[in-house]
Amino acid sequence: MTYLAISIGAVLGANTRFLIGGWISERLGSAFPFSTFFINVSGSLVIGIVLGLASDRIMPWWWRPGIAVGFLGSYTTFSTFSYETLNLISEGSYVPALANMGGSIAAALLGVFAGVAIARLI
Repeated sequence: MTYLAISIGAVLGANTRFLIGGWISERLGSAFPFSTFFINVSGSLVIGIVLGLASDRIMPWWWRPGIAVGFLGSYTTFSTFSYETLNLISEGSYVPALANMGGSIAAALLGVFAGVAIARLI
């Protein structure tokens, strides 16, 4: 059951990432990696909620690996974040690169904090 949950979550996460990333890029362009930024922050929020609920045993046990490992493992984009930041640096876009690094880390931490807080309210 665990492997099936992870596999289903991974398929859903990868496709969700592709759809949301494309939607954001079409609207905001690619001068700054807004889609990767949004996906990583929203993934942090969701993992805070899921793991907060899982630790309180509010959800079935198999949701934790299905969502945290499967869905969020294929949804979030740390390797893409790293590559896009390197591209910004290579292009001489140092301020956007620093904004992407600092902003992604700060916003992701705020996202996971908010997710845990939401889980505690539930």
